[in-house]
Amino acid sequence: MKLESVVVSAAINFGLAIFILSLFALLKKQPFYVPIYYARRLYLGHRNLPESDHRSFSFRRLLPEIDWIFRAVRVTEEEILQNCGLDVLVFVRLFKFGIRFFLVCSIVGLLVLLPLNYTGSTGPNTSSQSMDAFTISNISRGSDRLWVHFSFLCFVSCYGMYLLYKEYNDIFIKRIQQICNRRCEPEQFTILVREIPFCNEHKIRGCNVDHFFSKHHPYSYQSFEILYDGKHLDKLLCQAKSLTKKIEDLRHLSSLKKHSRYDAKIEQLEDMLQTLGREIRRVQCRMTIEQKELPVAFVTFSSRWGTVLAAQSQQHTNPLLWITEMAPEPRDVIWQNLAIQYRHLPLYRIVILVAASLLTIFFVLPVTAVQGIAKYERLKKWFPPAMAVDLIPGLRSIVTGYLPSAILNGFIYIVPFAMIGLARLAGYISRSKKDLNACNMVFYFLVGNVFFLSLLSGSLLDQLGESFSHPKDIPNRLASAVSAQADFFMTYILTNGLAGFSLEILQPGLLLWDTLKSYTWDRGKKKRSYVYSLPYYRIVPFVALCMLIGIVYAVVSPLLLPVLVGYFLLGYAVFISQIEDVYITTYETCGLYWPYIHHYIIVAIILMQVTMIGLFGLKAKPSASFSVIPLMVITILFNEYCKIRFLPTFNQVSVQDAKNNDDLDKKDRLEEENVRKALDAYSPPCLRPLDLGLEGTSSTKPFLSPT
Repeated sequence: MKLESVVVSAAINFGLAIFILSLFALLKKQPFYVPIYYARRLYLGHRNLPESDHRSFSFRRLLPEIDWIFRAVRVTEEEILQNCGLDVLVFVRLFKFGIRFFLVCSIVGLLVLLPLNYTGSTGPNTSSQSMDAFTISNISRGSDRLWVHFSFLCFVSCYGMYLLYKEYNDIFIKRIQQICNRRCEPEQFTILVREIPFCNEHKIRGCNVDHFFSKHHPYSYQSFEILYDGKHLDKLLCQAKSLTKKIEDLRHLSSLKKHSRYDAKIEQLEDMLQTLGREIRRVQCRMTIEQKELPVAFVTFSSRWGTVLAAQSQQHTNPLLWITEMAPEPRDVIWQNLAIQYRHLPLYRIVILVAASLLTIFFVLPVTAVQGIAKYERLKKWFPPAMAVDLIPGLRSIVTGYLPSAILNGFIYIVPFAMIGLARLAGYISRSKKDLNACNMVFYFLVGNVFFLSLLSGSLLDQLGESFSHPKDIPNRLASAVSAQADFFMTYILTNGLAGFSLEILQPGLLLWDTLKSYTWDRGKKKRSYVYSLPYYRIVPFVALCMLIGIVYAVVSPLLLPVLVGYFLLGYAVFISQIEDVYITTYETCGLYWPYIHHYIIVAIILMQVTMIGLFGLKAKPSASFSVIPLMVITILFNEYCKIRFLPTFNQVSVQDAKNNDDLDKKDRLEEENVRKALDAYSPPCLRPLDLGLEGTSSTKPFLSPT
């Protein structure tokens, strides 16, 4: 790809970003769009909104502002931790890590490597109009300048590991403190028990839970909540919600048209809802009487010490009985998945893995087609009509520079939604585990399809068979492919960052949906805020992929590094604004996302080192290739040390921390209150009492709500 194509791609993306961000800054000030751009503030009852500040028209509302950018600079980590939780802070720290890492690497790379690369060729064919003039490809074979690249490789690897250790240690400390600060949360006193056998005497499971834990945990066991098969009841509850919605809509129409033609229909639906409510209560009682129990229960203890011991120890000689783990937060539980038998879960996971693999294979075609467009000279040989692009001046630069990355981003936009759909079918008991699994699947999909497949289809398409027949040559072929694809990945990051982050903050899909609703079936109704949680599974893998690309190309093409700095700066500003104004916190894992992020970055560092082994080999510098191997060993050992030092605390709760928190409760006299909260927190939704509340309700009060 010519330098001209990269410049055109950058210009288009910058223009789109400026236009979209200006439009966002304008729409954000309009009261009509408060439910979209201030959803979190509305949900939490904040008052300093455009709806209250700009009731009367003023020309200031027509002028875009950039206050949201300055606010991102002013916000502190303590504010994020206090208002949103440690998971959100970990998400923000990912962007801060990228800024720190690539800023330092950019300074060194631009001052040292870039001049070295540009002046490194002694041959006559070097062209300043090609991106290759700024990459390691421009260095002559066997040149001693490659030792400077090796030194930079060591610097990037060691600096990356230093930052990773510092971040891991800091988040490790914050996790322990966050668990201590959340001492009143019921999940700290509760475990989830699965595969509960029948009681031989009473032929039910409920009494067996009480007998077992009273016998084996007599000093800390408090109570239990057995779960029931509520599929039939769930259908009745859905019918009740549907009737409630119909009544609300009819009352709204009646109030708009100010006549009583709907009163008879409303009264009829209210009678049906009352009858359905009585049926729901009858089924609830029958479920309890008939003992439609599931082999699953939430067991509550009087101390965290007892909870941790019970959750992290084997309860029975047969490891497939009395399986225990720490309970997720009550708001985090996916109740319907608790009905899936524990022994069937591996089969569910295998099916999901196969489905994800098929999805990856399906995307081979669009990614290969995108690389065909990017490699215009090869495309002309395969498809001669493509030569018509040369007839229009400047069109070739747009087609080869901007179009491939835009098409690729468009295709892979649907991938996170497909993966979260698969994760829902995998039987995870909590939304946090489902999101973590989806995050993992999306990341490896992107690494396989966007990174490796782009390399294969773009540079090694004609040599793929040789790679499989000569596996020892894979590092060399990978190095050759990476060097040739630097320009494409630069345009990909520009599109993903400038256009992608701009569209994230504008939320065009939600804008269109809200406009459609406001002028059709919801016309005249009071608008409700669009409240969503932060979609980690949709954002973290894409950010991690761009970080992987930047790390792999840090030595190969240092011109890419400042692009990454801009990427992370814009992403940081955008998501600070979204976190403060739009997204709410729906669960808290106390930083469990960081071990995954740490793993993604370690994969990137090792992949960079493997690539450089091949590149030094291609450049006839075998001594430099062999010198990379000890560096790779050090990286792997560093990762293993982090697993031993930090990871267990993220997967389990130590007895020491549990006991210390119990002592703090005793000191503050909060023991009984916290245990009492835990006893009531895990009541199954299908057994909670219902308040139909039909008398004196307004159109804004729900008819059906759990109490």
